[in-house]
Amino acid sequence: MQKIEHIGIAVKSLATAGNLYEKLLNTKIYKTEEVISECVLTAFLAAGPNKIELLEATSPDSAIAKFIDKKGEGIHHIAFEVENIEAEMDRLKNEGFVLLNDKPKKGADNKLVCFIHPKGTNGVLIELCMSV
Repeated sequence: MQKIEHIGIAVKSLATAGNLYEKLLNTKIYKTEEVISECVLTAFLAAGPNKIELLEATSPDSAIAKFIDKKGEGIHHIAFEVENIEAEMDRLKNEGFVLLNDKPKKGADNKLVCFIHPKGTNGVLIELCMSV
């Protein structure tokens, strides 16, 4: 893994949370995107060399809606940048981690992504991501 790519934060409203984080980080949202396959709207902010991804559910059945219903708004995942997502997925499977998808899928910000089950990572949802 190369670096933390971003921290994902589940929010009820991108408009409300976006305004708050723009003030907090003294920066503007630089990109918004809908990821239809995940039923989520995303907004990205830069904080120095780091990124924050705000995630708003577009469906009550989405993972983000279920997360907020269960735990409330807050940190949803930590994403790590990888050079070769398929090789990293194979490595992690061989190490005994449970992946939530068998193949990389298209995520936000022109990335291929894969998630690692939080039961094997001390309750933290980990996302692997690779630029396409």
